[in-house]
Amino acid sequence: MIDDNSLRAAVARAAIGDEMAFARIVAAHHDDMARVAFVVCGDVELAQEAVQAAWPKAWAKLGTIRDADRLRPWLVSIAANEAKQLARSRHRRWMREVAIDGDQPAGARLAPDPSSRAAELDLANALADLGPNDRTLIALRYAAGLTSDEIGRVIGMTGGGVRARLARLLNRLREELHDDQPA
Repeated sequence: MIDDNSLRAAVARAAIGDEMAFARIVAAHHDDMARVAFVVCGDVELAQEAVQAAWPKAWAKLGTIRDADRLRPWLVSIAANEAKQLARSRHRRWMREVAIDGDQPAGARLAPDPSSRAAELDLANALADLGPNDRTLIALRYAAGLTSDEIGRVIGMTGGGVRARLARLLNRLREELHDDQPA
């Protein structure tokens, strides 16, 4: 991870074309962008493609960043938008594959508790049922760890509006995930 002073210097140098400075930015933020893109589109390969498409856009517009502290939210939002566009253009439907014992590579461990694997699949399917904008909001908050205010600046909402929308989304997910449990 790049410290604050190094980040400011890297952004300034990259904005004027320093490829090594940009490489440091890529190294520091690529994984965050990939996590967000994955939550948005639900496909590892598509998420990586989205991040790869996001980097040239970030490079081209890096000079527009006035505050280096806003770099991370800006980058993950570019990745989220790319993931949304790719998912829309490919009209992919999320599908979860469940590994069967025989499909496990040598040395791989199965989840110790099958119910935890089922819960993961239920959550993945519940997220897949959300629209791309809602998945983006969830991804920015929980995959990237952005605050409500940071998300608000990125998507053009107030921090309070983001918190309210997240609360509604989380309630919806909770209802859907607990819907199949006996009363």
